Amino acid sequence: MDAQIVVIIAGIILFVVIIASLLYLRSAGGKFTYDTQHGTRPRATEGEGNTQGTAFKGRFTMLAAGAGAIFTAIIAKLWSMQMVSSDYYEELAVQNQTRTVTTPAPRGRILDRNGEPLVTNRASLTVAAYRDLADDTVLVRHLANVLGMPYIAVRRNIQDYNQGAQSLHTIASDVRRSTVAYIQEHPADFTGVEVVERTERLYPHGELAAHVLGYTGTITQEQLAAQQEAQEAGEESPGTITYESGDIVGQAGVEIQYESLLQGIRGEQTVQVDASGNVTGSTGAVPPEPGSDIKLTLDLKIQQACEDGLQHAMEMAKQFGNENGTRGACVCLDCTNGEILGMASAPKFDPSVFIGGVSNDDWSALNSDDGGHPMINRAIAGEYMSASTIKPFSSLAALEYDIFTSTQTTDCVGWWTGMGEGNGRWCWDHSGHGTINLRNGIVMSCDTVFYEIGKGFYYSENNSEGLQEVFRRWGFGESTGVDLPGESSGRVPDAQWKYDYFSNWEDADRTWNPGDMCNIVIGQGDILVTPLQIACAYAGIANGGKEFVPHVFLSAVSRDGSGDAVTYEPRERLTGEFRQQSDLDLVQDGLVGVIYEESASQASHFTNLSVTVAGKSGTGQKTGEDDYGWFVAYAPADNPKYVVACLVEQGGFGSNSSLYCVRDVLGAIFDQPDTAAATAGDGSR
Repeated sequence: MDAQIVVIIAGIILFVVIIASLLYLRSAGGKFTYDTQHGTRPRATEGEGNTQGTAFKGRFTMLAAGAGAIFTAIIAKLWSMQMVSSDYYEELAVQNQTRTVTTPAPRGRILDRNGEPLVTNRASLTVAAYRDLADDTVLVRHLANVLGMPYIAVRRNIQDYNQGAQSLHTIASDVRRSTVAYIQEHPADFTGVEVVERTERLYPHGELAAHVLGYTGTITQEQLAAQQEAQEAGEESPGTITYESGDIVGQAGVEIQYESLLQGIRGEQTVQVDASGNVTGSTGAVPPEPGSDIKLTLDLKIQQACEDGLQHAMEMAKQFGNENGTRGACVCLDCTNGEILGMASAPKFDPSVFIGGVSNDDWSALNSDDGGHPMINRAIAGEYMSASTIKPFSSLAALEYDIFTSTQTTDCVGWWTGMGEGNGRWCWDHSGHGTINLRNGIVMSCDTVFYEIGKGFYYSENNSEGLQEVFRRWGFGESTGVDLPGESSGRVPDAQWKYDYFSNWEDADRTWNPGDMCNIVIGQGDILVTPLQIACAYAGIANGGKEFVPHVFLSAVSRDGSGDAVTYEPRERLTGEFRQQSDLDLVQDGLVGVIYEESASQASHFTNLSVTVAGKSGTGQKTGEDDYGWFVAYAPADNPKYVVACLVEQGGFGSNSSLYCVRDVLGAIFDQPDTAAATAGDGSR
């Protein structure tokens, strides 16, 4: 019978009993009785005083009233529990017997711009169990023998306190099918052990684009603590994902940058538990919902060309005597919208080593000096002297402030003494370039021309830091805003920076001097840029000054696969200002001249392309190391679309190393591979 009906009937009966008792007491509670056996005159048998009978009757009345009150309170409470709050208490009873646990959701895939998978998921057979199984020593030891794992490792995985108490705890992933079959064929020997299908990240192209894609890993205690702090402070934005211990999350690259899209919605399963919290069964379940697939701006063909080209450049560096040229970066941009079509960094790493947790040995190797720190994305985080790649911007500054005009010339004899013989400087070509103007100064990368520009700015009364102003105007010294974590901002040094940076020096040594200006005007000294900054700046030259924010995100695919749910809209980063169009025309013409006029061997690598190319080489010096080789180009020069920039650390002359990477990427874009012989760059810089 329903508990509510029982309470009602019991309440009615109890109420009737109490009322009947009270009526009986009232009817039997008179003060006088009459004796009619001894005559007709009434006589009081007990009298009116405080007799024993009267006292007992009063006490009984009080006791009955008290009992009635108690029973009334009990009935009221039972009524409240069973009639008014029955749903609430029923829910509590259910909660004592069940728990709701979450099940992981597959992450969204990462695709290239054409839909080719760069990161996807694969099924993984996983052996799992609930935490209470750790108390069964015999079963755990038998399971360890079957899995080929140490007993202590199996027991530790079952007891893993980073996972929920009632959740299935992963014991082993990627278990062989023969092992799974044995467990399933002997259910009596493995009571409480379950085989579930989970998903793991799969990288179909191995190390390709690893620095862009990033990797995943178990959420850290620091990340969970940061989440809790944000929740307590009320700083979480709407739609923020709430994580639990054991969740797999993005830890680098696109995986962490677009975590909110890639992370799926966890499923839920209701399990039955006993009084000790041990799982005894399961009931209903809500399946997990996979994360959204996202498309990147990367083109698989161009990305492969960037990586192969960078490797080619490093091999050429060694061929020309630079054995330490084993690190570098390459970036390919669409200069019309900021899309990153390819981005490579060397050394590379394999993101699959992070699946299931990276070992201490692997982590040490990934962060060691001997290994070249492969985790660093040098395309966005590497800061280098810009070398001669900065000279087009130095030229624009000189033209704007009339420091060096388009018709002005200087005589390069290989040794410049513009600030006195004691402060003389070599041009990179020690034999000299002879009489040379600004346009040909760009073409031949003549240092003497630019020393004159640096001197002119240093002694300018009104525009002594006009050079730095122009550099900053074209985006140097600040991050580009690329949608990847870990970007560096580079540096444009000036007098105040030097005074503050070298605070432990004597004041006289902290003062900005002519040598500092002559250094940065040719991209040496304390100026620092990233390969991505150089690519963006040259995209600005190609675009008439306009630079777009570089980005790798293209779109998010709808969960139902019906199309793109979100599409990136290109954003203008800045417009590099110049005095007049003829100034920019001079620079653009000079960059075409670099490719076809600077040296015959250099030109031979580009005359076999059907489009005209504009570009610049550069060679940076760093104390105690070999030269750093730069090459940057855009094409077609008359209708720019693509910009490619490459740097090889300690790769020697840019024309002997990085040129080959740039040419390989352009060859992949236009389907015209380089057919020229590999020849030293005739001393071109």
